[in-house]
Amino acid sequence: MFTQPALPYSAEALEPAISKQTVDFHYGKHEKAYIDNLNRMIEGTEFENKPIEDIVRNSNGGLFNNASQAWNHIFYFFSFSPDGGGEPAGDLRRAIDEQFGSFEEFKKKFVETGVSLFGSGWVWLVKNKDGKLEIRQGANAWSPLAENLTPLLTFDVWEHAYYLDYQNRRADSLNALWDIVDWRVVESRY
Repeated sequence: MFTQPALPYSAEALEPAISKQTVDFHYGKHEKAYIDNLNRMIEGTEFENKPIEDIVRNSNGGLFNNASQAWNHIFYFFSFSPDGGGEPAGDLRRAIDEQFGSFEEFKKKFVETGVSLFGSGWVWLVKNKDGKLEIRQGANAWSPLAENLTPLLTFDVWEHAYYLDYQNRRADSLNALWDIVDWRVVESRY
């Protein structure tokens, strides 16, 4: 059975980028529902004792949706810090500059990719099997794990991720997240 990990910061710590109310609803209620549903769905099945990453890679339908959303949300919320922001360093920074021209161009393209996703889903920075960075968007519960990509960073573009704070201003919500990205965490994934 899976348990929802406690966030490494308080619910109000990400303000003003993400409000306490949004953290309480998004992580406290939405994420909890995905984990609870996942636990019910795997009980007595071949997936009952599997790591969540294996479930995401090897399931479909409702089971995939709940496993992927549970995993995606943990990945998302654990990419942030109240002391975040700034810019990446080291090998990740060099790869971003090489592949996107500059960090500013990368941020612009990342947000544009998130904004252009019709409906709900995710925008991801991933590393492909050749070690190259890609910006990918995926509808609904899409996860790079399902395509054997290495996830580095994601922003949630489901309305429940931003509507309380930004209403229909998706671009504003995505741009605000740069202030809380914990680049040390993202770099460690690279």
